[in-house]
Amino acid sequence: MKNRVTILLLLVLALVALDQASKWAVVLNFPFEWVYGYSPKHIPVWADNAWVNFSFVRVHNTGVAFGTGNGTVWAPIVFLGVQVVALIWLTALYRKGFFATRIMKAAWVLLMAGVLGNMADRLTQGFFIPGAEKLSFLENLLNGYVVDFLDFSFPWIHTEMWPMGYHWPSFNVADSCVCTAAALFLLTAFLSPKSTDKTAEKEAAQ
Repeated sequence: MKNRVTILLLLVLALVALDQASKWAVVLNFPFEWVYGYSPKHIPVWADNAWVNFSFVRVHNTGVAFGTGNGTVWAPIVFLGVQVVALIWLTALYRKGFFATRIMKAAWVLLMAGVLGNMADRLTQGFFIPGAEKLSFLENLLNGYVVDFLDFSFPWIHTEMWPMGYHWPSFNVADSCVCTAAALFLLTAFLSPKSTDKTAEKEAAQ
């Protein structure tokens, strides 16, 4: 049992390391116009495609998914608190056996990695912005943000807001982990209760 938990925690740490390494690669290599709030640099990976375009960018998000709360004064503290509660809640659910099957354990790993990855941004990135050395600890903490860098657009989807094609909000590895976990939860909802129970019993017996 302890070996299984150790393996799961190592997987969580590996995903968090991947998330942080990718974000710092962007922060260290993409200049940022702090006055205007964007990076003029972007690296096209798949461009001039009629269906989908993909680029590496640098976007700061103090909010959550789809930029909700981004730029507000309350977002850094509120969403940091939400992440702390989420970690405690996920840990408690795991101890109660909620994540019994392999699919559910994989979802737990992905959720923990996603929360920890973005939480690490909120706790650290504010201390590396220009002029941070002149601010207090609390002020730097309030300046924390999440680094988003995966950027997709869909030229074939036209709306009034996106006349040149729909642009999906930029995201990162941690966000991808959370979304994948949600997909796994959705998958378990379609599995028959009997198959889920049998899998859980096998897992408990090991």
